[in-house]
Amino acid sequence: MGCVELAERQRHAEATAVAAARADAESGDDMLLDDTGSRVEQRLAPVDGGFAAWRLLWAAFMFEGCLWGFPMSYGVFQQYYSTLPQFAGNRYIGVVGTIASGLGYLGAPVVMLLVQRHQQWLRPMIWIGCKSLTTSNSCDVSTANTFIMMAFYIGPICILSLVAGSFATTLEMLILTQGVAYGLGFLIFYYPILHMVSEYWVARRGMAFGILCGASGISGTAMPFVVQALLSRYGYATTLRAVACALVVLTGPVMPFLQRRLPATAHRHGSTPTPAPAPRIDWRFLRTELFWIYTLSNVLQGFGYFLPALYLPSYASALGLGERTGAVLLAVMSVAQVCGQFAFGYLSDRKISTNVLASTAVAVAAVACLAMWQTARSLPVLVCFAVAYGFFASGYTAMWARMCTNVCKGDGGAAAPVVYGLLNFGKGLGNIFAGPIGGNLVARGAGQFGGGALTYRWVVVFTGICMLASAGTIVAKSLRPFFKVYF
Repeated sequence: MGCVELAERQRHAEATAVAAARADAESGDDMLLDDTGSRVEQRLAPVDGGFAAWRLLWAAFMFEGCLWGFPMSYGVFQQYYSTLPQFAGNRYIGVVGTIASGLGYLGAPVVMLLVQRHQQWLRPMIWIGCKSLTTSNSCDVSTANTFIMMAFYIGPICILSLVAGSFATTLEMLILTQGVAYGLGFLIFYYPILHMVSEYWVARRGMAFGILCGASGISGTAMPFVVQALLSRYGYATTLRAVACALVVLTGPVMPFLQRRLPATAHRHGSTPTPAPAPRIDWRFLRTELFWIYTLSNVLQGFGYFLPALYLPSYASALGLGERTGAVLLAVMSVAQVCGQFAFGYLSDRKISTNVLASTAVAVAAVACLAMWQTARSLPVLVCFAVAYGFFASGYTAMWARMCTNVCKGDGGAAAPVVYGLLNFGKGLGNIFAGPIGGNLVARGAGQFGGGALTYRWVVVFTGICMLASAGTIVAKSLRPFFKVYF
């Protein structure tokens, strides 16, 4: 009974602390500690709502939709490149898309750690940075804002990489430009913005990240059609330049809305501004079983997750369904992804078990692959697969925010951004290897079955097995107490 009473007291204390923090945040009066440990009063925007929070989420939504939606539509490019003489027959065409998105995942731990750990660093910023991005009257900002301002200079790598890619005549040049350079530019842009989103959204973080993750799905409903039409009429050179111009027009106007909630400096009456202390990261989460369970499940899911988006257009073409069918299927999958990410993010905020939601998502995605995609020989079946797979497979990603919360319960959430970055890294491994793995599986299928839709059989089977293994990892952890009692 003593343990039970202690647990009840701990839960009561945690609930009281959360309620007090929410009350302070909603009123806008937050108490911070300076580097001497003294309490410093700051007027902050409320969390989990309010104009500032929604404005930032909208700006992040635009960046996610535009800059992340493009590599997610690479399946249309891959189908087109495979018809060109200079690229035809090369099994590694898919590497371009997987590297573009994979670097954004793989670099996450480094960028998130720098943003999280070095917020105390004071650096002068250029005048435009102070005008548009800082939240205090000082021109000194933390590393988080420094990285965001670097986006003005490094971020255009995304744009310039597409322009450079338009002049590529070999697959190697496409990999370096549309793949590597684009991925690096996105990496610098994206994770400082995620850090800002986490400052504004706390209790409703699952919903916020679900909305954010769904942005690329919304853009994916239109982008495949636009890209396919441009490729058919103008070729890849003009298409890449047109996309680069569109990204500038769509993301430029929302850049001033990227404002942090927490100040870069702490002020005390009559004193010189001092750096707001960065939270200390408790690395003990690396020794917890739950972290490694989530990591293994996430890596396994990542190895299979990207293959349908890469090969569904080519699969439809092999069935003779027309060149536009691939774009239609990617658009349908994108709509399903939006719904799935929002739904699972919303459910995770309703205190439904994270393990139940995550394992259900990947298990249903596995069934969709093995029971629907493997037997699909008509457009209606492929559409049903795109809906089921898009909804459930993408819903798993929306669970990352709550996975981080579960892993970092004991340290107040200071390590959550680092855990989030490590989850991105794990999925990035699957993303990077999806191209080579998929290429070899397609080559094996072509040699074994002689062409047609059966060429992609091993891609389908591999995707389904990865999803089943991902679900099984979490289920095994959840069922362990049952086996200990009865066996």
